[in-house]
Amino acid sequence: MNKEILWESDLGNGRFKNPILFADYSDPDVIRVGDTYYLTASSFNYTPGLPILTSHDLVNWKLVNYAVNNITEKRYDVPRHSEGVWAPAIRYHDGMFYIYYGMPDEGIYVVRTRDPLGEWEKPVCVLAGKGLIDSCPFWDEDGRAYIIHGYAKSRIGFKSILGIFEMSPDGLKAITEDHFVFDGNDENHPAITIEGPKVYKRNGYYYIWAPAGGVKTGYQVALRSKNIYGPYEIKTVMHQGNTEINGPHQGGLVDTVNGDEWFIHFQDMGLYGRICHLQPVTWKEDWPIVGVNPDDNNCGEPLIEGDKPNTGISDEIEYLQASDEFEGGQYGLQWQWLGNHYDNFYIQDSNDKGLKLNAVRSDNVLWKCPNVLTQKLVCPEFTADICLDYSHLKDGSRAGAVMMGGQYTYICVSRSGSDIKLCLFESEGSDADKKDVLKETYELSNSNGENKCYIRFIFAKKEESGSPSLNIMYSEDGANYNKTGCEFVPSDHTWVGAKTGIFAASDADIEGSYATFEYIRVNN
Repeated sequence: MNKEILWESDLGNGRFKNPILFADYSDPDVIRVGDTYYLTASSFNYTPGLPILTSHDLVNWKLVNYAVNNITEKRYDVPRHSEGVWAPAIRYHDGMFYIYYGMPDEGIYVVRTRDPLGEWEKPVCVLAGKGLIDSCPFWDEDGRAYIIHGYAKSRIGFKSILGIFEMSPDGLKAITEDHFVFDGNDENHPAITIEGPKVYKRNGYYYIWAPAGGVKTGYQVALRSKNIYGPYEIKTVMHQGNTEINGPHQGGLVDTVNGDEWFIHFQDMGLYGRICHLQPVTWKEDWPIVGVNPDDNNCGEPLIEGDKPNTGISDEIEYLQASDEFEGGQYGLQWQWLGNHYDNFYIQDSNDKGLKLNAVRSDNVLWKCPNVLTQKLVCPEFTADICLDYSHLKDGSRAGAVMMGGQYTYICVSRSGSDIKLCLFESEGSDADKKDVLKETYELSNSNGENKCYIRFIFAKKEESGSPSLNIMYSEDGANYNKTGCEFVPSDHTWVGAKTGIFAASDADIEGSYATFEYIRVNN
């Protein structure tokens, strides 16, 4: 697989620029075990979920695994957009890796393993209940274990409060009632929208690091107390300052082998989702200063470019992958399905070229189809070339490529009897009444008898200050491309950025109907 440079953070001279990950790794958390750093992030309704990325220098990251294959609850067999797996926390305790996460409609869950690159145990519900989110564990020196977490107003009726409960030392079960540990709605901190807590202990203080002020325009705070149950003091430790990095907050604190500390956090970038930045951390009077250029209150602002962390190891420059040759009939780790996925979604055949997606029976609205294979945007602008072989696509089936967001557009080869057309769709309506509207159709001559369609996505800004838009072109020989009428400006959907994807579907159960995607090649 080619290693195209789509976003370059490591400058190759001992320095780096932010963001370190220009990709929608929302609500990141990070730990160090030995000389290796492990990062995970929210995955919502997408599967596999809870991505695992590794690094040795905090700048170059490689996607290596997922902790969850499917979401346990069967209702996620249908995509439940922006629900599912929220704001995880990853920890290492007594030789075991743990990831805790909230599912706002179900409760707080944990998965664990001794080998983060291998198979993780099945999820366990630690505490059931609606509105329990953003969970972070903490094992104290006395062996007692706790969860500190947030609340989702949409499910429980209030927000900006942090809760705490004690759990069993093995981290698998709540053993006390949940109760409030900090109220961001009282007269001392009116409506600061505090959430996403991460818990640490340093110099006798318990620290809760948390985002506040909202996703797009918020800031990072730290709370401290000599008692894990409080009361807690609070201080703003990083804000936007004089930078263009809006809402810099929510992430994980991590140290290096030499004792330096760094903070990985997200920035909301709209259609790109929540991209990841790396900030140096210093301390003054037992309060952290995050970022650079602290003001009179020792509140820092985001670093744009600086020296790489001194971790003792310098990784080779690593880029997130978007291209895929689908070697051995398999898809790369960058891909996630729109809902729970099953073996019948594709044909696992290592002898043939390309990825064979079965045209499984699906809803006519793509928004409701779990069998859409998607990947994150990993750079600001790009061109993606997709080769689709529709030789085995049968009557009543369709296959194509999509840019998915709050609204979406896709182009697909559709077969009706002996009639084969290329169809361009756009979505309309809200989540509840979403529909796919046919915009244009194009004739496929198949003059060369190859039964192939080449789709080109061109995602770029027309003007320096404008939003990027998607133009779609198509070809039957891979050389001469025709324009379509598509000029689509994608959007995010609540907590999730736009994604590109491929799919095959049909209106009924049709045996032996599938499409072969020979490659996707992404360049900028």
